Amino acid sequence: MSFRSEKVLSLVGEDFQQKTADDLARMFKVLLDGGIHGLCFSAYLEGQAPGSILSEQQIRERIAIIKPFIQWVRTFSCSDGSELIPAIAKENGLKTMVGAWLSDDKEKNEEEINNLIQVVKSGNADLVAVGNEVLYREELTEEELLGYISRVKKLAPEAQVGYVDAYYEFVNRPALANACDVIFANCYPFWEGCHIDYSHVYMQNMYYQALGAGKGKRVIISETGWPNIGTAFEASVPNTENALRYFINTQKWSREEGIEVMYFSSFDESWKVGVEGDVGAFWGLWDKNGKLKY
Repeated sequence: MSFRSEKVLSLVGEDFQQKTADDLARMFKVLLDGGIHGLCFSAYLEGQAPGSILSEQQIRERIAIIKPFIQWVRTFSCSDGSELIPAIAKENGLKTMVGAWLSDDKEKNEEEINNLIQVVKSGNADLVAVGNEVLYREELTEEELLGYISRVKKLAPEAQVGYVDAYYEFVNRPALANACDVIFANCYPFWEGCHIDYSHVYMQNMYYQALGAGKGKRVIISETGWPNIGTAFEASVPNTENALRYFINTQKWSREEGIEVMYFSSFDESWKVGVEGDVGAFWGLWDKNGKLKY
C-alpha cells in the first residue's frame, strides 16, 4: 500500500464492510483493553442528576470501573461532591481535566470557581476548563466568560486553562481562542446529522478547524461519541454497530496520530433524557449500572 493510499484510509477510517457484529465487539475490546486517552466522567447513579450530592464512595466505585482503561478523566463541575473527583482520580494514578460548571446563576458560579481554585492549589488539576458550552446555551456573554477565564488565570497562574465548547465557537470567536492556554473542542458529527459512513472524516475536519483557530495551541477533543440507542437525528442513527464503528475509528486515529480525546462518555445517564431526548441516556461505554455495554 502506498503512503497516499494509507493516508486516505486513515482519513476515511476502518473498512467495516466485511466486519460482523462479533468482529466489531472484539475490535472494541482490544482497543479498550489496550488503553484509551481519556473519558468524560460522571459519577451519577440511577435516580441522580445535576444538583444531587455525590458521595465519596460512589465516586470511588465508579473510578475503579474505568481506571484500568484510561490515562485521563474529565470532570464537569466543582460542586455538590464533584470537587472530590480530582483527588480520588489522582490517588488512582489518573490525570485530570477539571471543569467548573458556569451558568447564568452567578452565585453558583462563585462556588464553582472558588472550589476549582482549591482543586488547582491542591495539585489535583492537570488541565482546567472554565465553563462548558455556556456560550452555546447562551447563559453567559462572551465578555462575561472571558472575565471568568481571566480571573482563574490570575488566581491560579500555574494552571493550564481553557474553555469547553463546540469547535466552531473558537473559529467564530478569536478573542476566546486567544484567551485559552488550551483549546477544548467538542466534536459531535452525530449532532450535526452526519451519516456514520462519513463521521470519521467529519470529526477530523472539526478538530482541524479548532486547531486552526488555536494557531498552534494544544487542542484536545474534550467530547466526542456516538449513542447506541434512541431516535435518529437527521442522517445520524444511534445503534450498537454505529456506536462501535465510531469508537473504533476515533480511538485508532487518536492512537496513530497522537490526538488527545476525552471520549463521551463513561456511563449511561438516564437524567439526560430530559435534555437531549431518548438518545441522551445512551452515550456511555458502560451502562447505568456500571456494566460494560459491548
